[in-house]
Amino acid sequence: MDSPLGWLRLEGESMGLSKLDFVEEKGNDALNEDSLQRAKEQLQEYFDGTRKEFNIYLSPAGTHFQKNVWTTLGQIPYGKTWSYEEIAKTLGDIKVIRAAASANGKNPLPIVIPCHRVIGKDGSLTGYSGGLWRKKWLLDFELREQQPTLW
Repeated sequence: MDSPLGWLRLEGESMGLSKLDFVEEKGNDALNEDSLQRAKEQLQEYFDGTRKEFNIYLSPAGTHFQKNVWTTLGQIPYGKTWSYEEIAKTLGDIKVIRAAASANGKNPLPIVIPCHRVIGKDGSLTGYSGGLWRKKWLLDFELREQQPTLW
């Protein structure tokens, strides 16, 4: 699907969306599974600014620990950011900070599982599978509603 961040490739099956990739070219537009059509619709609503949470079935492949990290990422509210330290604390063990950062980097469903909302403890932008410019765009996009207006 086309998006403000370029082309997105969605993969999945009846169990749900399993992968979202940033790609350079438009691919096959045939979405045979209802779960993928719903994912596409909800992503479009997100980019339109009318959706802040996704309500679709997810089926990401990963280890038990990775899936725990990805579930934790889903707890970060729209328009907010957490540090890797906060992720580790939420998981219950500050010593897993590096493992949590690694799992964050292996998130197969960026945007839907909001790994873009994780930043360095000092507030710096850290790596993102789609490139730091996309991470910055997503954070700015989500923060736009929190900016004060003059009128």
